[in-house]
Amino acid sequence: MKRWLPTVLVGIFAVSLLRSLRVPEARPPFDLNGFGKLPVLQGGRVKPLDTIARASLLMVSGKQALQVEDRSTRASEWLMDVMFRPSRADAYPVFEIDNPDVLGLMGMEQTTNRRYSFLTLQPHLGEIESQATRADAIKPERRSPYQTAILNLQGRITLYQKLQNTLDLERYQFLAQVAEFYPLPLPETGASPTPWVSMGEGILRQMLRGQLHPGVAAYAAMGDAYRESEPSAFNRVLNDYRRWLNTHVPRDTSLAGYEWLFNAVEPFFQSLVMYTVVFVIVCLSWMFWPVSLTRAAFALLILAFAVHTVGLISRMVLQGRPPVTNLYSSAIFVGWAAVLLGIILEGLFRRGIGSAVASAIGFLTLIIAHHLAAQGDTLEMMRAVLDSNFWLATHVVCITIGYSSTFLAGFIAVVYVLRRRFDRLWDEKSAATLEQMVYGVVCFSTFFSFLGTILGGIWADQSWGRFWGWDPKENGALMIVLWNVLILHARWSGFTQPRTIMTMAVFGNVVTALSWFGVNMLGIGLHSYGFMDKAFLWLMVFVASQLAVMGVGVYTGRGR
Repeated sequence: MKRWLPTVLVGIFAVSLLRSLRVPEARPPFDLNGFGKLPVLQGGRVKPLDTIARASLLMVSGKQALQVEDRSTRASEWLMDVMFRPSRADAYPVFEIDNPDVLGLMGMEQTTNRRYSFLTLQPHLGEIESQATRADAIKPERRSPYQTAILNLQGRITLYQKLQNTLDLERYQFLAQVAEFYPLPLPETGASPTPWVSMGEGILRQMLRGQLHPGVAAYAAMGDAYRESEPSAFNRVLNDYRRWLNTHVPRDTSLAGYEWLFNAVEPFFQSLVMYTVVFVIVCLSWMFWPVSLTRAAFALLILAFAVHTVGLISRMVLQGRPPVTNLYSSAIFVGWAAVLLGIILEGLFRRGIGSAVASAIGFLTLIIAHHLAAQGDTLEMMRAVLDSNFWLATHVVCITIGYSSTFLAGFIAVVYVLRRRFDRLWDEKSAATLEQMVYGVVCFSTFFSFLGTILGGIWADQSWGRFWGWDPKENGALMIVLWNVLILHARWSGFTQPRTIMTMAVFGNVVTALSWFGVNMLGIGLHSYGFMDKAFLWLMVFVASQLAVMGVGVYTGRGR
């Protein structure tokens, strides 16, 4: 049993992955899968309607599925109700509200129920908009929780109303200018890339040119069939329109289908689950079956990393960019690089430490990415000043590898500190192994952090005409370099005890977290992405936890 445990464990998760590739059943008998694959243009890029449905429902409700009448309703089905049966969708409890002052504004008490329907909010839309307008005039970092919550609610309501009106044929003149997405490609123009227009503009073009766009007729017919509960007619029109799209915009249609599959498989969620299991197995290996469980954890870690890699490459293919383009993708890549380094360490030392630390960082970073996804499309278009694949592939990747490796060194140091204090089997050999790991990773991190900082200065000189401007993000990158260099000099000097160096490595987690997330929430500088109150709270919790570990590290207990 112990000999076959790694194979059995990996086999179980491999079968689970294969099961996730199955096409989800469409319920009710409308072809939700085909509808979700339809390509549209939103935010400057072509994506499937499934992505719009998932992102929109996540932003409005905090979830990618909806419980209606004791059954789970997929995001695509919810979007179809919003666009084709708005009166039905208005009754769905989708708007997440957990701020008691916002509920008080509408005369409601806070209960265990956190989601409310549009019909419930409708009588209060005027007051919500008025309060949101006042809150919008205040800087994000100075807003109260109520002001932040009312602004978020207004944004969700606006998104919901835009989705309802995007395919409304009766308001085509208004929709020619305002639409949440553009569903109609114009391949006949011969332009590259193919331009896309709103439903309203498609109708106006028909009036001017006397030629109806196939998409206008298709969406109108699908809406009628959906409202009349005629799935056969709906599916027939949908299939005809998809064939037209495959003929006239094959690349966009193919990429939309691939993104739909990417959404259905959810590779990052699959990896997150496996990282959790790896960490548990490693912890169990320290109590019994050390050899077999360590091998099993390592094998499963490699499988989780492979799935993580597939997800990362898929994002690169869909976006046509290097792996790191925004805060969400940085979390994905930080975890990926840390897991890769952890696999290398585990392959060298075979002590379970590499697997434990890699799985912990992989889990935490994917959890961070999961919560960042609630802000909207994670494959958003780049800002103009960042629109350079060369610098994204050099400076940004190097800096992010620096984050990953500094976190890896810090988490290994956390293991060192806690085992030194609480593990009765702690010995000099264990201490030396962990010290060697941290030293090697810190050297690696110093190189990439320094190289990334220099490359960032060159990019800044080309973009803004100055190499260094003491921007908060630049200062954060410099702090990582200086702290890693300080650790190396403390070790080389020989005047510092190993446990002190390891405690310093733990503080590297704090420095990196503040550089990665902290400076983004200051509201100043060229790299600020806006204050996030929930993220700030968890950032402070993480910093406090690392300071607590450092406190344990300076305890003058036994051993090195």
